[in-house]
Amino acid sequence: MDNPNVTPYDALFLYSFGGPNKPEDVVPFLRNVTAGKGIPDSRLEEVGEHYYGFGGKSPINEQNLALKAALEDELARRGLNMPVIWGNRNWAPYTTDALDEMAQRGIKRAVMLVTSAFASYSGCRQYREDMAVVQRERGDIAEDGTLTPTAVEFDKVRPYFNHPGFVAGNVNAIREAFAELNAKSNPEVPTHLAFVTHSIPLTMEQASGVHNPATYSQQHLALAEEIVAQLRASGDVPADVNWTLSYCSRSGPPSQPWLEPDINDHLEELSGQGIKRVVISPIGFVSDHMEVAYDLDTEALATCADLGLDAVRAGTVGVRPEFVSGLVDLVLERAALARGENHEQAAETTLSAFHSVCPENCCLQKHEQPSGIPTVAGL
Repeated sequence: MDNPNVTPYDALFLYSFGGPNKPEDVVPFLRNVTAGKGIPDSRLEEVGEHYYGFGGKSPINEQNLALKAALEDELARRGLNMPVIWGNRNWAPYTTDALDEMAQRGIKRAVMLVTSAFASYSGCRQYREDMAVVQRERGDIAEDGTLTPTAVEFDKVRPYFNHPGFVAGNVNAIREAFAELNAKSNPEVPTHLAFVTHSIPLTMEQASGVHNPATYSQQHLALAEEIVAQLRASGDVPADVNWTLSYCSRSGPPSQPWLEPDINDHLEELSGQGIKRVVISPIGFVSDHMEVAYDLDTEALATCADLGLDAVRAGTVGVRPEFVSGLVDLVLERAALARGENHEQAAETTLSAFHSVCPENCCLQKHEQPSGIPTVAGL
């Protein structure tokens, strides 16, 4: 873009999940995550063992600070005067803390960047619902749904799983992982590429495709196919490399169907098929937070060791320059669309760019049961 312009936005809001910073934060954090579900603290203590194994601290907050700094640097590099304000749904700085900062800065309209690349309830709508709830509690949204004069108006960048910056970041991470694996084990032995993402309930999976061109799982499959095509074309993986998509981090009662297979079960299947080398790629995650650090780096790599699989876990996009640059491109794209300008929405994979304004009842938890909860940044 020759003349980058962030008008009409006063700020970029980096909106994330949050995580504990010390052991005494763990149970209160998990109470926030599971609010309204009636889960006793004794059970939360059991779940918290994942965090206690890392000193009671999730990597996510430091990684969000790193992403915030990288976005600020990229905006400044392009000559864009736009503050980046960070807030979380489940831990400090909370949503209301971010809104306090915006009020102090006189922010009137902000573009929201959620740290989830895919369209689903937990990756998009839940953030928009939580913001609406907090704004109503603060009195920023009136009973009739209109914004008060002091409220911040939010727009949101589109799901960016197939944006070139996100694709390139994952391609480069996997390229590096293959090089690392080849340096420590026989490159002549075929390697399986195991893509991984966060599992979600099947009801949420079905609902994710009602107002979108593809469901949550289909978005991942399209991304994986594009990544493999680019890696094959560059010669960084064998032309006949095989790949699959599996899942991690499921929760909820065993009776509730979630997307499968689990990565550990899948690794056992691969070993049974004679696979000896694996690259695990967490394409469903933006950074190396707890699901990556525990579910993959701890559990999945331990499964590989038990099975005798040579394995490397590829990096996430994190603060890779190509990814951060792509996020700023998305901000500029959203600003142009907000101004009513025609703007090419860059997308790779077989899927076109998703909508920038979320339709009514988009990405519900269950498509047959509208949530009834107000949202921001959509219709």
